[in-house]
Amino acid sequence: MGKIEDFESSLQVLRGFETDISAEVNEIKRSVASSRRRTTIRFAEIKHKRYSVPLMIGIGLLILQQLSGVNGIFFYAASIFKAAGLKNSNLATCGLGAVQVVATGITTWLTDKAGRRLLLIISATGMTISLLVVSVSFFVKDNIEEASHLHFVMSMLSLAGLVAFVLAFSLGMGAIPWIIMSEILPVNIKSLAGSTATLANWMTSWLITMTASLMLNWSNGG
Repeated sequence: MGKIEDFESSLQVLRGFETDISAEVNEIKRSVASSRRRTTIRFAEIKHKRYSVPLMIGIGLLILQQLSGVNGIFFYAASIFKAAGLKNSNLATCGLGAVQVVATGITTWLTDKAGRRLLLIISATGMTISLLVVSVSFFVKDNIEEASHLHFVMSMLSLAGLVAFVLAFSLGMGAIPWIIMSEILPVNIKSLAGSTATLANWMTSWLITMTASLMLNWSNGG
């Protein structure tokens, strides 16, 4: 957009104030100029290390995002809430979406303050713990009498675990992989490489979504 000073300041903050960014600044300027002259790029160029490494990082993060099972949980949230014993499962699903909106708004504010890496670590850890809580709760609930007090406790614990999972996902794994991908891809391959990474993301999402119902039918806890 022609904001050269703002661009250099942002890059210096991103790389660290002790880093010499002059070489990267010149490279980005050349890439921008090149992209304006040429609108197409050959797929073979992605094989170069300078392009393939950031692309693999971007694809890896986006696949990891979907392997967390988040879309399997969102798409089958009503069934999961029903299995947990909640009567109005559709309302609970709407509530889950509202939680995600609020948590994502907090992430927008936190991302530059806390850093991408820390938020990703916290997010992945929180998601792992919450999913373990949910699975253990369902396993215990399915093996005790429905009339018992422990059955009710396990149902509430599984619901709390689902909310915690969505919160943890929204704090890092939801948005940050997309942010990182946009930051690390060189300008001149961003459209092609970004499309490739997005395809990998949604192909993984498709696999997770197709298998989620089979897994739920096999075992709620599993």
